Amino acid sequence: MYPVNYAASSDFGSGIDFARTFVDGLYDAGGHIASTAANCPNTRIVLGGYSQGAALAGFVTSAAIPKEVPAQYVEYLPKPLPPQIANHVAAVTLFGRPSNQFLTENGAPPITIGPLYAPKTIDLCAPDDAICNGVPGGQPSFAHLAYLTNGMTNDAAAFAVSHL
Repeated sequence: MYPVNYAASSDFGSGIDFARTFVDGLYDAGGHIASTAANCPNTRIVLGGYSQGAALAGFVTSAAIPKEVPAQYVEYLPKPLPPQIANHVAAVTLFGRPSNQFLTENGAPPITIGPLYAPKTIDLCAPDDAICNGVPGGQPSFAHLAYLTNGMTNDAAAFAVSHL
């Protein structure tokens, strides 16, 4: 297990400061995935994340930088992982990934899981979780906090095991 090294925050209103910490996470996660694939080529990687971590895992799997990212910021973003890295990723498990509606409302680009990762991704959203279900103006609710108890972690574990 590897915890991504970045300053996770729920202060979406801080704009560029929030984006900088998130980009730090993208560099760290992508670097660790690439390093593991290069140094341990027989290792099967399972990516996972909850809420902001799910967004980070989703962006790491993207095949391209989202077109919604303003041109003046593109140079600061990590390049997408090389396609051959996808062969080392067995599964991607996402819990409460912020919906594209939520991301857009908070000034972030939408997440597009890359085509090499989509078939091995499980994207779980609890009923009534306004962060991931696309409800306009969605705010954290009890449902967004219930992934440890609602059985979805078991679903994700079974999915990951089936892809190893």
